[in-house]
Amino acid sequence: MDCPLDCEFLQEARKHEKREAPDPQKIPNRDIRVTEEFLHRNEELLGFVQSNLGTAAFSTPGAVDYDVREALEALVRTYRTLQSGVLYESLPPNPLAANIYRGLQNAVAQFRQDEQRRLGLSRTRDADVLGILAFLQRLEMDWNNGRRRGRAFMDALRRFYSETAGEAPPAASSLILP
Repeated sequence: MDCPLDCEFLQEARKHEKREAPDPQKIPNRDIRVTEEFLHRNEELLGFVQSNLGTAAFSTPGAVDYDVREALEALVRTYRTLQSGVLYESLPPNPLAANIYRGLQNAVAQFRQDEQRRLGLSRTRDADVLGILAFLQRLEMDWNNGRRRGRAFMDALRRFYSETAGEAPPAASSLILP
């Protein structure tokens, strides 16, 4: 049984959960430098991508943290190839991760279109999007509790979204109430 993310018992359990720090040697894409200055400079893009990652994950019924991880891995691969001048999408074979991937890809394209319309040019480079994706990938590893059906990272996205937007996206759950 999956508890809704706003379940008071789940929330209380998360407060006492002991997450292991990720092994620095296993952190993916360590060659992508993500500094505080980079995050500050790309704060608008970070907030946009982070909230749209949550939206894509929550609009995918049955999605868990590992689906989000797989989507982020594929997006990082896609943006790495874009930097080399080749357009090659690394769509994940997992349909849940693929749905999250597509949702985030469409959101980034929309961000760039809005930026183009607002400013007359697009300031957002593929390298900026890649850095934000690598940062979110590291956050996912940090928040992931290691459970196969865990949604601790998704819950962190939900809480971030509710703090910035004043409301939370729907908490996807398979819990059926009479």
